[in-house]
Amino acid sequence: MAAPKKGRRSPGGQGRPGRILALILIAMVALVGGMFTSGHTTPRLGIDLAGGTSFTLEAKNQPGKPNAINTTNMNTAVGIINRRVNGLGVTEAEVQTQGANHIIVNIPKGTDAKQARQQVGTTAQLGFRPVLSTTPVSKSPQPSTSPSSTAKDKKDGKGDKDGKDKGKGGDKADPSGSSSTPTGTPTSKTQGRAVTDALKADATPDPKTTGKGKDSKDAKDGKDPKPSQTPPGSPDVAALQKQLAELDCTTKEGMAKAREKAAGAAPKDTVVACKKDGSAKEILGPVAVEGTDVNGASAVFDSQRGQGWIVQLKFTSGGSKKFAAVTGKLAGQQPPQNQFAIVLDGEVVSDPSVSQSIAGGEAEISGSFTQQSAQDLANVLSFGALPLSFDVVTETTVTAALGGEQLRAGLLAGAIGLVLVIIYLVAYYRGLALVALASLGVSAVLTYTIMTLLGPAIGFALNLPAVCGAIVAIGITADSFIVYFERIRDEIRDGRTLRPAVERGWPRARRTILVSDFVSFLAAAVLFIVTVGKVQGFAFTLGLTTLLDVVVVFLFTKPLMTILARHKFFAGGHPWSGLDPKRLGVKPPLRAARRRSSAPVDPKEA
Repeated sequence: MAAPKKGRRSPGGQGRPGRILALILIAMVALVGGMFTSGHTTPRLGIDLAGGTSFTLEAKNQPGKPNAINTTNMNTAVGIINRRVNGLGVTEAEVQTQGANHIIVNIPKGTDAKQARQQVGTTAQLGFRPVLSTTPVSKSPQPSTSPSSTAKDKKDGKGDKDGKDKGKGGDKADPSGSSSTPTGTPTSKTQGRAVTDALKADATPDPKTTGKGKDSKDAKDGKDPKPSQTPPGSPDVAALQKQLAELDCTTKEGMAKAREKAAGAAPKDTVVACKKDGSAKEILGPVAVEGTDVNGASAVFDSQRGQGWIVQLKFTSGGSKKFAAVTGKLAGQQPPQNQFAIVLDGEVVSDPSVSQSIAGGEAEISGSFTQQSAQDLANVLSFGALPLSFDVVTETTVTAALGGEQLRAGLLAGAIGLVLVIIYLVAYYRGLALVALASLGVSAVLTYTIMTLLGPAIGFALNLPAVCGAIVAIGITADSFIVYFERIRDEIRDGRTLRPAVERGWPRARRTILVSDFVSFLAAAVLFIVTVGKVQGFAFTLGLTTLLDVVVVFLFTKPLMTILARHKFFAGGHPWSGLDPKRLGVKPPLRAARRRSSAPVDPKEA
């Protein structure tokens, strides 16, 4: 006897709806568990709901750039500061101009205000300058050494203890330090000769002043040449020595003054600057590689060489050539003139030495970095330098009183809307309203847990417009259920029973739901791209809830309807099921009526 043929599954049918329901329930349990495990059980709130910190930045006039404060530079600065703050994981920061020379930065509560202040106030003017001379700085006075001991110290390579910075392919560094300068204070004769030789090497000699004479004799004897005898294009060595002697790297005020003066110098100028840790002060040549030649930066933990956290730099093609040229020029020079200083905002971050030309377009900055300081430096270098210098003139704490009142009003409006939707569903769809309410509940749980997890993950913060987007999503989700329910009812009106109606109505309802949600998601994506600030919160929430609507309808509503269609309450068309054939206006099939009218008459009855 042949086995009976299996019936063909209805279009759009789901053979195992229970497994699909179990899948989405497992996902919900995992998300809720992850939320409690992370320690964050409430969404991160924006500045309008939770308060935060507000900074006011004032643009400063720069030396030699009287017209630098203009609309273009201010708008560029707003964009860079916004990207920097977002790089900290703060996606609800507000950055906007105020007046001609002020920028307002609002950061939500929960962000490190000190770290944010450093990010928004750092100009990030980066430059690679050759080191012409280095003088160690001691906190307590030390006796000066003789020229012979100075030379010996140079030969031994003793120096201040600082992190070693180098390029990829450069020589390995002693972790204890990279400076090859003497520990004592050099005499003016020895230091003057070194600076003069370095400046002469960098300067373009004038044939009229080059040759034998009193100037060359003085240089040979170690005496400082007169200003009028300095080669054209070279700075006054005596003036540089005086600036170096007056430079104070032992106090915060002195270092701030030195930093401001060096940051205001032109790239072609020779400057004096302090090291970031205050261990030395240096005379630096013109900028050989500018920060604009850096293509990107990232913080990496170097466990192989034991250097801890480092910042890796990647140069542009032009920057790679410049970096290879300057390192090739410095290679083979005597310390400290084989070093280049990485200068950030007028402060020497590090001064690595090189022994050969470094090609490849990559370099490293290493030293006493923590994870946070390395990430902060990589962040400001990645997003570029500000076109202007700014001072933080005010820092205030913003309260959430007004936002709290608006939130309560918004939640009240959302609750009223939700109650009206429930009343409509119960009055019109009766038993099917349970399916809609269960689907809304699943959507709410998914939305809440995902928003909560996105806070620590990507810095998402819930603001008032985002709350509005979530309220609007209630209507979008309910609309999907209504479309599906009406398709099922149409199939029942055509004379089909519930189980075939559920499966045959799904393909047409699915197409309508996908098209509707696609239009909503497209609108949210465009709104997110073309807007900034709080409006992006509305667009993000609308897009997220639209995607979740598709997930809920496909993985919860449809399988649940397939299971309920097997139960007598719905399959039998109970008056409170919402699928009562009489309420839907279903008439008996014409075929059955004809059979009854054309049935043969029994002769016995006749």
